[in-house]
Amino acid sequence: MKKLMIPFVFLLLLVISACGNTNNNASSNNSNDSSNEGNASSSETITYEAETGPIEVPADSQRVVVLNSFVAGNVMALGTNIVGTDSWAMANPRYEEYLKNAVEVTDQDLEKIIELDPDLIIAASNTNNLEQLGEIAPTVAYTYGKVDYLTQHVEVGKLLNKEEEAQNWVDDFKTRAQEAGEEIRAKIGEDATVSVIENFDKELYVFGDNWGRGTEILYQEMKLKMPERVKEEALEAGYYTLSFEVLPEFAGDYVVFSKNSDGDTSFQETDTYKNIPAVKNGQVFEADAKEFYFNDPISLDFQLEFFKDSFLGN
Repeated sequence: MKKLMIPFVFLLLLVISACGNTNNNASSNNSNDSSNEGNASSSETITYEAETGPIEVPADSQRVVVLNSFVAGNVMALGTNIVGTDSWAMANPRYEEYLKNAVEVTDQDLEKIIELDPDLIIAASNTNNLEQLGEIAPTVAYTYGKVDYLTQHVEVGKLLNKEEEAQNWVDDFKTRAQEAGEEIRAKIGEDATVSVIENFDKELYVFGDNWGRGTEILYQEMKLKMPERVKEEALEAGYYTLSFEVLPEFAGDYVVFSKNSDGDTSFQETDTYKNIPAVKNGQVFEADAKEFYFNDPISLDFQLEFFKDSFLGN
């Protein structure tokens, strides 16, 4: 996988899960401040219909390892305790308060994961060692983009036995985002275009309508328009790598810049960049890329407020 946090849709791998009850009981015994009531509840299971078929998972997971940073925020938003997750989730400032007691792990850290005594592991379909992970705890893998971003939250809700809570958030979010979109279109005009770009190392990327960075909100919920060049190159693929020289062709009337400050931003000092109409008109909105990567409820709520403040001055 490239260093850039851009998910690819990988071939579905089989998730081989082992007996969950033994791990669940061990999890209960090792959970902080565990009680008899907690032990009883954690021994109960539900059947979740995963991509690979039905799997028994805890009815009330207490110790989750998430090796798929694109759903880590969904787990956090539903109030479920994460004991271990990957470096991308750990680096997100929006997640910090939820991960105070979590440790960083990779799909190669099998012994470290065993020590965390998880009762559930959530992975990606391209995660390494899925079979071995399934022997540690029930393991469910998701393929990025297999379902839309809001359905994904409901799926995680089903997995954690919190489907109603997840669906309620989805319904509320769609209402809030669409209402904000109506206000923004009324202010900037129905034909105004918006681009979302990001720098990483020495590369520039422009995004379609389903690749995080707030694109789902801007294009799917708010119904803002995408520049034609972006539509041609990035809509179907999800993202497009572009050279700095052609950036003006992809810049909309408004530009959302998901900025990696530790990457190369020298292009912002060039005349080519400064002469882009959105730049000259003060219509470039810069966001911290580390806060903007994902499309879970924590990220989406933050992105929505960012857009309302940027476009409407609220």
